Amino acid sequence: MNERNEPRFQARFPRSRVAGFPPIALMIALALSIGLPTTADAGGKEGKKPAHAAKVTGGQQVGKASWYGPGFHGKRTASGQRFDQHALTAAHPRLPLGSRAKITNLRNGKVVEVTINDRGPHGGGRIIDLSRAAAQRLAMDGVARVSIVAITD
Repeated sequence: MNERNEPRFQARFPRSRVAGFPPIALMIALALSIGLPTTADAGGKEGKKPAHAAKVTGGQQVGKASWYGPGFHGKRTASGQRFDQHALTAAHPRLPLGSRAKITNLRNGKVVEVTINDRGPHGGGRIIDLSRAAAQRLAMDGVARVSIVAITD
């Protein structure tokens, strides 16, 4: 054998594959098994429930609602419509776009029916974002505790 056939570098510890898995896969499995969080928490506050964790009983969802208006007026919603702060509409994370829902302000008992035309809310532990007109009908001052019931025709 001449010098051209001999390997130039011989690793002290040759790369090994444990049970046929590459080392990176084993490192990820190890990290997950020792209890590292598998989901990111954008909120950064312990104990804060996400909006989708709102209490749902008997087809009714209860939680915090907020409203949005002037800053979004005229912009496109998830349904493709332009947002109209004067219409009775709302943004909900899961109700089908175009469906209707009955919203009740639990503090004063006022009720409004809205059409779901957008997705949201995005953060703050809220379960629904209402248009300005819907919030006015409910006599909301900022954020209010509400119940949501989907209307089926």
